[in-house]
Amino acid sequence: MIVIHAPASIRHEPTGYFRRGQTIPHPEQAERYRILRGAAEGAGHALAEAADHGIEPLRAVHTDSYLDLLRTAWGRKDELPGIGEEILTGHFARPQMQARPEGLLGLLGYHMADTSTPIRAGTWEAIHGSAQAAVTAADAVLEHGAAYALCRPPGHHAYADSAGGFCFLNNTAIAAERLLAKTGGPIAILDIDVHHGNGTQGIFYGRGDVLTVSVHADPANYFPFYAGYASETGEGAGEGANLNLPLAHGSGDDAWLGTIAEGLHRIAAFRPAALVVALGFDASEHDPIGALKVTTVGFRAAARAIAAAHATVLLVQEGGYLCDALPQNLVAFLVAFEAARRGYARRRPPGWLRGR
Repeated sequence: MIVIHAPASIRHEPTGYFRRGQTIPHPEQAERYRILRGAAEGAGHALAEAADHGIEPLRAVHTDSYLDLLRTAWGRKDELPGIGEEILTGHFARPQMQARPEGLLGLLGYHMADTSTPIRAGTWEAIHGSAQAAVTAADAVLEHGAAYALCRPPGHHAYADSAGGFCFLNNTAIAAERLLAKTGGPIAILDIDVHHGNGTQGIFYGRGDVLTVSVHADPANYFPFYAGYASETGEGAGEGANLNLPLAHGSGDDAWLGTIAEGLHRIAAFRPAALVVALGFDASEHDPIGALKVTTVGFRAAARAIAAAHATVLLVQEGGYLCDALPQNLVAFLVAFEAARRGYARRRPPGWLRGR
């Protein structure tokens, strides 16, 4: 498996995170990149650094005003006397508020959903590098049939003009848009992170050329709270092109795998030109902020099912937080995925696709 990564990923290194009434060490640490990269390299996968494709692939998904804020915010820190190592705001826009302000604190609140996405000295370089890993991997998957984009920071909670949930740029959506442009589409996204991919859903909700399917823990009392319900099916041209499959908290392998199978069945009917998988490992039974009980055996089984679903599959790293199981689950998934692909390739002609 070719693994695309960006060394600049470590330049965003937040410290504290206000969660459930207290400040805790930030779960989305730079160490995630080091651990995942080390695990992939140790398992014998081929590593390649992301190329810099510039701002245009990001502009295909995100608004110019949002990108401009992310790119320039740290350079404007002197507008806020007393700022230390990161910029945060306690003021957030609500739907009933009308204007986009000019001041930095107001702009951060306008473009951010919570306090999990502080701007630091190296934040832009890190998130830009993570997005470039997704773009480079999208190009690679058309040549190799499969690739893994080791994106960190993650991205699936980022909307076209908003950060949140540790995410700034939506790597999964950027990769899908890249593949759409390269193949003519349509493209399917399967999100198996424990959290609903609300940003990805929001970006494509009114479109019919990208199918978004998310398997996640019930958001009624879990992040992202305000999206991820089964009743959300798309709107306008996108009606029917969004499928949410929420699971009861504490669900284990059987329920999770059965729901993934349901999502893959819908994807097969959509007949996409490529499949993008938002690959979160925070559904693990050992994840420190997860809500499901998926085992390493479950991740192996999911990998085999996904490998059987399409000839062109891009894996984009999303969540999965610091615990001993994190690198084990990545290696188990990639090994099972590759073995299954080899098996299916021997039995089917080039370009095979279940459901076509």
